[in-house]
Amino acid sequence: MTAQGKKALVLVTDFGVEEAELLRPVEDLKRAGVEVTVASDSGNTVQTVSGDKDWASTYKPDTSLDAVTANDFDIIVLPGGTVNADTLRGNEKVQALLQAVSRAGKPIAAVCHAPWVFIDAALAEGKTLTSYTSVKIDLENAGATWVDEQVKRCPANGWVAITSRNPGDLDAFDQAIVDELAHA
Repeated sequence: MTAQGKKALVLVTDFGVEEAELLRPVEDLKRAGVEVTVASDSGNTVQTVSGDKDWASTYKPDTSLDAVTANDFDIIVLPGGTVNADTLRGNEKVQALLQAVSRAGKPIAAVCHAPWVFIDAALAEGKTLTSYTSVKIDLENAGATWVDEQVKRCPANGWVAITSRNPGDLDAFDQAIVDELAHA
């Protein structure tokens, strides 16, 4: 099964993205034939973290959030990292982009703390999601059903959410993204 020719947008902020949750999906999706674009809020170099608290590598994104639209991509991928996810969720441009993608019936994948973004984008209600355990109560309070699963695909409300709990779930998370794109 191939996802050749599909386009993925990976959204991050300039600081605090979990290194593995950025690098692994980018590598795995490219290996599956997906054209991957990484956009940060400013387009400047991104500082990643390991374990949410230790400095890791830097990463040069392809573009900035201002330069992308929902029409340009088949899926949006949201890496975690507490600071990254918390910053993304408060960004009105990110909220608008995710709302446009969901209205178009396109999937959004989020790992670890990144499902927080669904709450502020008003996309959590009615979904069955997983996440890092500390996000569970927030998702439930926003109207989602939370499950403790390695990867959860939820097609409710006219768009597919693919969520995972932590970096240990990246194999399943990345494969679920590839499978979703291959069937789209």
